[in-house]
Amino acid sequence: MHPSHEPNGRLTALGNQLVEIHLWLREELARLRTSLDSPAADLRSSPDLRAHCLGFCAALTRHHGGEDGGAFRVLAEREPALRPVLAELAEDHKVVAGILRRIGDLTAGPAAGPAVRAELDGLAALLESHFTYEEKKLVAALNAVNREAGDSVELLGVPLPDLGTPTVDLRGTERR
Repeated sequence: MHPSHEPNGRLTALGNQLVEIHLWLREELARLRTSLDSPAADLRSSPDLRAHCLGFCAALTRHHGGEDGGAFRVLAEREPALRPVLAELAEDHKVVAGILRRIGDLTAGPAAGPAVRAELDGLAALLESHFTYEEKKLVAALNAVNREAGDSVELLGVPLPDLGTPTVDLRGTERR
């Protein structure tokens, strides 16, 4: 099921949708990191593993782009008190983008597995903190956003729900 839809087909409230998207991204990242633990894992010789890695990076980039270009702008207009939080989260997005660029570069190089795994480990720690902080600070405000503010898919940059393999469940921790 797509992370932005309830079983009855209605879009969920934006804040709840954000949490669902974050859970899905956490699951995909955990699955990707686990797949790199295999002794046979080689991004150069495994097109599926490389595609999953690049697909995850693209989905995360799309999600953060949707937040920066949609949800964060709407919240900044409606809730000026959130502007410092939104600015901090946007800065996190820049740091994440740098890590994703390094991962993209590494997937094409020799002996990419260990270096990519190290980058993914750092990314996982940063994203856990980022997602938890974002959820803590923004879910209630996003849930209050009127549906007429725009399509929630555009506001949150919903990633594609399937990168090709099953997922595992992973839960968040606290930030700041």
